Amino acid sequence: MKVAVLVSGGVDSSVALRLLKEQGHTVKAFYLKIWLEDELSYLGSCPWEEDLSYVREICERLDVPLEVVPLQREYFDNVVDYTISEVKAGRTPNPDVMCNSLIKFDLFFQKVNIEEFDKVATGHYARIEESEGRFYLKTAPDKVKDQTYFLANLRQFQLEKLIFPIGGYLKSEVRELAEKFDLPNKGRRDSQGICFLGKFKYSDFIEHYLGKKQGDLIDYDSGEKVGEHDGYWYFTVGQRKGIKLPDGPFYVVSKDWKTNTVYVSKNYHDANKLRDTFVVENLNWFSGDAPRGEGLQVKLRHGPEVYDCEIRASEESKAEVKLIDARDQGIASGQFAVFYEGDTCLGAGVIAEG
Repeated sequence: MKVAVLVSGGVDSSVALRLLKEQGHTVKAFYLKIWLEDELSYLGSCPWEEDLSYVREICERLDVPLEVVPLQREYFDNVVDYTISEVKAGRTPNPDVMCNSLIKFDLFFQKVNIEEFDKVATGHYARIEESEGRFYLKTAPDKVKDQTYFLANLRQFQLEKLIFPIGGYLKSEVRELAEKFDLPNKGRRDSQGICFLGKFKYSDFIEHYLGKKQGDLIDYDSGEKVGEHDGYWYFTVGQRKGIKLPDGPFYVVSKDWKTNTVYVSKNYHDANKLRDTFVVENLNWFSGDAPRGEGLQVKLRHGPEVYDCEIRASEESKAEVKLIDARDQGIASGQFAVFYEGDTCLGAGVIAEG
């Protein structure tokens, strides 16, 4: 096949590129330049130049052509602006989910003539399976690294075009392959945090765009003011870190963005605070229809934790979800809820306002 490979300078995409080359495919590497180094340079160093140096060295070693695709403006308009807007509205965004659905596998498709390629490959930990003419995401064997959560908002035209060469490997096995192939970045650590921030702190990013605004910390149980904060946008439901109050720990229960008020509680985990039912909207089902029956699970964030659940009254774009014999202390509006049946990812929705 002729394959376009999105490379980042990390170990995963580099091993994916090497595997495809070894399998005899005709490959071309693409590096998407989305870093925001210009306006945020005062916060610290941005690693895109280091990333690109690794990419160039690997492509030269493998004799693979490389194209750098500038998408900074598109990224800001579609992902960064979304992130800022969601935070400002008191919700919890997921820019990595939006990056995949709007940038990597949409605007990139438009930027280069994607019809020239049979497939587009990345270093994601996920698998794709076709069944009765439709494409589905399958989880990776490595449950910690599995990235189906970040891919669950993709559409059929995107899944049909994608392959994930390392999706069937454990992370430890990918590291072993990097050593075996003697890749120049074989010892490089995995990147952490939001894709466009690099080494920048998320709180610094938020402060750059939203600044600080003093507001009240209110004890959820007593209604009394117990402190102050620098802006509700620095907090998310379930958060403990950053609440500088004595006699804690305190947790964020809710936020009122209109009054810049953050409600906190020391009794956050009490049994009377159920946190087991929520509504999802903007649903995206890979089958085209909402799943029915038992045996469903849901993830509320990236990671191995999965809850058994049932989907109640479901409409075309909205559904009520009930966790079975479980509670989650961090159900926050704006988060993506991603649904599974066994190792099959069924799709996703956005948690609505409580």
